[in-house]
Amino acid sequence: MNESAETTVRHRIDYTGAKMGMWIFLFTEVLFFGSLFLLYSVFRDKYTAEFHKAATELDIVLGTANTAILLTSSMFMATSITLVRKGKYGLSIFCQAATILLGIVFLINKYIEWGVHISHGIYPNSPALLEMSRGKIIFFSLYYVMTGLHGLHVLIGVFVISGTLLFTARRKINETDFVKLENTGLYWHFVDIVWIYLFPLFYLIT
Repeated sequence: MNESAETTVRHRIDYTGAKMGMWIFLFTEVLFFGSLFLLYSVFRDKYTAEFHKAATELDIVLGTANTAILLTSSMFMATSITLVRKGKYGLSIFCQAATILLGIVFLINKYIEWGVHISHGIYPNSPALLEMSRGKIIFFSLYYVMTGLHGLHVLIGVFVISGTLLFTARRKINETDFVKLENTGLYWHFVDIVWIYLFPLFYLIT
């Protein structure tokens, strides 16, 4: 086997290993969020009416806007990968930058929404929250935990995509070596999918 063939085989092995590692990581994330969704389902079944009443205090406009923002960001992320594979680095960088910007806008919207709740005295262990019914306490506790963890994942994604953008600009990510960008795309799509579940569970049950 000549040197070129050995390099190709090694590249394929590295690519397969990286993809497998990412899928294993995402599987652990599915188990993690899946347990939270299961917990939500149990308590919603037990406190159905109170969950519905508590959901009316959420901002469905911001929730809908954030859904559109993340779906659009996923489109840009997927496009950036396609463009890199075609050697169109400038356009790929633009799409990655757009993904980062949309992720930041999502976090700003979530900060605004949380800020409104907190200004009304609704936050974990607050006197106002503890005076509510048990079902509402559980609803808002799950709301803060689940959307907070999701927001943390979005923040991590923004930093990681910032890294892939720099790698693309330096051609460390290119049309023959793009697994880092693909794996980052998989992570970002997973984050979006989690929100697709969170949105109806918390905002559309009124």
